[in-house]
Amino acid sequence: MFSNKIKVFLLTSICIIFFFVTYLDVKSSEIKIVDGDTIYLNNQKIRFNGIDTPEIKQICNKNDEVIECGVQAKQLLINRIGKKKVKCVKEGVDRYKRILAECFVNNQSLSKYLVREGYAFAYRKYSTKYIPDEEYAKKNKKGMWSMTFEYPWDYRKKN
Repeated sequence: MFSNKIKVFLLTSICIIFFFVTYLDVKSSEIKIVDGDTIYLNNQKIRFNGIDTPEIKQICNKNDEVIECGVQAKQLLINRIGKKKVKCVKEGVDRYKRILAECFVNNQSLSKYLVREGYAFAYRKYSTKYIPDEEYAKKNKKGMWSMTFEYPWDYRKKN
């Protein structure tokens, strides 16, 4: 009987230690936000699959005012993530060896959020998943839909 108590104690101790090691690992995960649709998570470059955000140097115009829409898209993502844990579901790898994924904060898709806020576009060339969210943003003149802009893929071709 005494040996069973020791076994239970040891098993419980191992489980507790495992929990804290895992917990600390989760808390120590590093995130770096490159732009509106690219992050580094634990030193792995991740590109949000199925969306496209303006490039960092890309500008838009609203009421004759120049808006740094690429910077705004990145800032929107920074604000949304804050200090929360990001979880990503890998969907593939692109030709640049970036992981293509859909990433979440509190089980909410960051891609869907960016598109619905009007700072990302459904990248129809690769996915149709976010078209309803883009239509919502366009109809409600959210984000870039309230401005004069160039689609990111067109901007990249020229620059």
